[in-house]
Amino acid sequence: MRGRAPRSRREPTIALINIVFLMLVFFMVAGTLAPPLDRDMTLVRTADLEGRPPPDALVIHADGTLSFRGTDQADAEMYVSGLDPEARDEVRIVPDRTLPAAQLVALGRDLRRAGAGKVIIVTERGLE
Repeated sequence: MRGRAPRSRREPTIALINIVFLMLVFFMVAGTLAPPLDRDMTLVRTADLEGRPPPDALVIHADGTLSFRGTDQADAEMYVSGLDPEARDEVRIVPDRTLPAAQLVALGRDLRRAGAGKVIIVTERGLE
Protein backbone atom coordinates (compact mmCIF):
# COMPACT_ATOMS: atom_id res chain seq x y z
CA MET A 1 0.00 0.00 0.00
CA ARG A 2 1.11 3.36 -0.86
CA GLY A 3 0.85 6.15 1.63
CA ARG A 4 -0.52 9.49 0.73
CA ALA A 5 1.94 12.21 0.09
CA PRO A 6 1.73 14.91 2.73
CA ARG A 7 -0.19 17.92 1.48
CA SER A 8 1.75 21.10 1.42
CA ARG A 9 0.06 23.94 3.23
CA ARG A 10 -0.64 26.90 1.00
CA GLU A 11 0.13 30.36 2.21
CA PRO A 12 -3.06 32.31 2.91
CA THR A 13 -3.00 35.05 0.28
CA ILE A 14 -6.12 36.82 1.49
CA ALA A 15 -4.17 38.34 4.38
CA LEU A 16 -1.54 39.65 1.99
CA ILE A 17 -4.23 41.15 -0.27
CA ASN A 18 -5.83 42.88 2.73
CA ILE A 19 -2.52 44.40 3.80
CA VAL A 20 -1.76 45.65 0.30
CA PHE A 21 -5.26 47.12 0.00
CA LEU A 22 -4.93 48.92 3.37
CA MET A 23 -1.55 50.32 2.33
CA LEU A 24 -3.08 51.57 -0.91
CA VAL A 25 -5.91 53.31 0.94
CA PHE A 26 -3.45 54.82 3.43
CA PHE A 27 -1.25 56.30 0.71
CA MET A 28 -4.26 57.62 -1.19
CA VAL A 29 -5.52 59.43 1.90
CA ALA A 30 -2.13 60.60 3.16
CA GLY A 31 -0.66 61.51 -0.21
CA THR A 32 -1.39 64.44 -2.45
CA LEU A 33 -3.60 63.50 -5.37
CA ALA A 34 -3.55 66.92 -7.05
CA PRO A 35 -0.36 68.78 -7.85
CA PRO A 36 0.28 71.54 -5.31
CA LEU A 37 0.05 75.20 -6.26
CA ASP A 38 3.28 76.99 -7.03
CA ARG A 39 4.71 78.32 -3.76
CA ASP A 40 5.50 81.71 -5.28
CA MET A 41 1.94 82.26 -6.45
CA THR A 42 -0.64 84.17 -4.38
CA LEU A 43 -4.32 83.80 -5.17
CA VAL A 44 -6.72 86.65 -5.83
CA ARG A 45 -8.63 87.65 -2.70
CA THR A 46 -12.37 88.08 -3.29
CA ALA A 47 -13.57 88.27 0.31
CA ASP A 48 -13.78 92.07 0.21
CA LEU A 49 -15.78 92.24 -3.02
CA GLU A 50 -19.47 92.99 -2.85
CA GLY A 51 -21.41 89.94 -3.93
CA ARG A 52 -24.72 90.06 -5.73
CA PRO A 53 -27.23 87.26 -5.92
CA PRO A 54 -28.15 85.91 -9.35
CA PRO A 55 -31.06 87.87 -10.85
CA ASP A 56 -33.28 84.79 -11.00
CA ALA A 57 -32.82 83.78 -7.35
CA LEU A 58 -35.04 84.20 -4.32
CA VAL A 59 -33.10 85.97 -1.54
CA ILE A 60 -33.75 84.99 2.07
CA HIS A 61 -32.58 87.65 4.52
CA ALA A 62 -31.32 87.00 8.05
CA ASP A 63 -34.69 87.90 9.56
CA GLY A 64 -36.48 85.41 7.28
CA THR A 65 -38.00 87.91 4.85
CA LEU A 66 -38.02 86.97 1.16
CA SER A 67 -37.22 89.17 -1.83
CA PHE A 68 -37.05 88.55 -5.57
CA ARG A 69 -35.45 91.08 -7.92
CA GLY A 70 -35.70 93.76 -5.23
CA THR A 71 -39.38 93.26 -4.40
CA ASP A 72 -40.54 91.69 -1.16
CA GLN A 73 -42.36 88.38 -1.31
CA ALA A 74 -44.97 87.46 1.30
CA ASP A 75 -44.25 83.73 1.25
CA ALA A 76 -42.99 80.86 -0.90
CA GLU A 77 -46.37 80.30 -2.53
CA MET A 78 -46.55 83.93 -3.75
CA TYR A 79 -43.04 83.62 -5.18
CA VAL A 80 -43.68 80.35 -7.04
CA SER A 81 -47.04 81.52 -8.38
CA GLY A 82 -45.33 84.53 -9.99
CA LEU A 83 -42.82 82.37 -11.89
CA ASP A 84 -43.14 81.10 -15.44
CA PRO A 85 -44.01 77.38 -15.61
CA GLU A 86 -40.53 76.56 -17.02
CA ALA A 87 -38.83 78.50 -14.22
CA ARG A 88 -40.63 76.41 -11.60
CA ASP A 89 -38.57 73.34 -12.55
CA GLU A 90 -35.43 74.77 -10.88
CA VAL A 91 -35.80 77.40 -8.17
CA ARG A 92 -32.62 79.06 -6.91
CA ILE A 93 -32.47 80.52 -3.40
CA VAL A 94 -29.74 82.64 -1.83
CA PRO A 95 -29.88 82.43 1.99
CA ASP A 96 -28.22 84.89 4.31
CA ARG A 97 -25.21 83.46 6.12
CA THR A 98 -26.85 83.94 9.53
CA LEU A 99 -30.20 82.39 8.61
CA PRO A 100 -30.94 79.42 10.88
CA ALA A 101 -30.84 76.07 9.10
CA ALA A 102 -34.31 75.14 10.36
CA GLN A 103 -35.79 78.17 8.56
CA LEU A 104 -33.91 77.28 5.38
CA VAL A 105 -35.21 73.70 5.44
CA ALA A 106 -38.76 74.91 6.14
CA LEU A 107 -38.57 77.34 3.21
CA GLY A 108 -37.32 74.58 0.91
CA ARG A 109 -40.24 72.42 1.99
CA ASP A 110 -42.68 75.31 1.38
CA LEU A 111 -41.24 75.92 -2.09
CA ARG A 112 -41.66 72.26 -3.02
CA ARG A 113 -45.25 72.28 -1.74
CA ALA A 114 -45.97 75.41 -3.77
CA GLY A 115 -44.88 73.67 -6.98
CA ALA A 116 -41.13 74.10 -7.30
CA GLY A 117 -39.53 71.07 -8.93
CA LYS A 118 -35.95 71.37 -7.68
CA VAL A 119 -34.67 73.80 -5.03
CA ILE A 120 -31.04 74.87 -5.51
CA ILE A 121 -29.20 76.73 -2.75
CA VAL A 122 -26.68 79.24 -4.11
CA THR A 123 -23.63 79.59 -1.87
CA GLU A 124 -20.15 80.98 -2.09
CA ARG A 125 -17.18 78.71 -2.25
CA GLY A 126 -13.71 79.88 -1.41
CA LEU A 127 -10.28 78.39 -1.84
CA GLU A 128 -8.59 78.73 1.53
